[in-house]
Amino acid sequence: MRSIAVLLVCAAAACAQDPFEIHVYEYDPMPLGSFSYEAHLNYILDGTTAFNGSVAPTQHQFHFTSELTAGLSDSFALGAMLLTAVRPDQSLEYAGWRVIPHAFVPKSWRLPFNLGVLAEFSFERRLYEEDTRHLELRLVVEKHIGQLQLDGNPVFARALTGPVTKDGWGFEPSGRIGWQLSRRFTPSIEYYSSWGWLDNLSPFHQQVHQFVPGADWRINDRLMMNFGAGFGITGAGDKIFFKSRFEWSFGKTPPGSH
Repeated sequence: MRSIAVLLVCAAAACAQDPFEIHVYEYDPMPLGSFSYEAHLNYILDGTTAFNGSVAPTQHQFHFTSELTAGLSDSFALGAMLLTAVRPDQSLEYAGWRVIPHAFVPKSWRLPFNLGVLAEFSFERRLYEEDTRHLELRLVVEKHIGQLQLDGNPVFARALTGPVTKDGWGFEPSGRIGWQLSRRFTPSIEYYSSWGWLDNLSPFHQQVHQFVPGADWRINDRLMMNFGAGFGITGAGDKIFFKSRFEWSFGKTPPGSH
């Protein structure tokens, strides 16, 4: 019985990718008085088809996340998210909320790359997350080489409530490679994953590894759209999904800087 429980916990950890916010964070400081609103719209075409404990099947779920972020200084910002979802044969429903402090190392430090860190405190309904309260620490490592854009997000996550609280930190790295064809258009490929616990990584077939070809389209100096179609290469996690994100900058944000 103990071995079966361990397998179930490992399976739950491997499926811990985030369908509400499929986003690789970039180095993006916001000065005091600047704001951004982001709308994340994601759809899972091929996902899980049965309940996993209290968590509903993901297949044919639509997720709509609203995110508002305010710049509090040149190196610190604070964001909040409202999570909503539509399950098959259901109407739009509340799924949870999040608070996200952002901190960025000033460029005046002259590091060989841009560096930041985010903390994400998440509170979700058990229909969408077995561990209803959890914490993520996300590094932002960015390097531009000519038209090439490289972004990495090593993510360390742990449950604050629920059955896996005692298991410690999970490792869920993500990244992005982009090529800036023009000031307005940057095709890219993004990577999302869940490798298991830091002190006990899951076997490869139980890990989540997903790739998302897509692009950023800067419609104007204050409005940007990101879109992509993703696929998983292992048996864990969602297999086919579509993502989009609209970002509108307003307030004192200098045009073209956000």
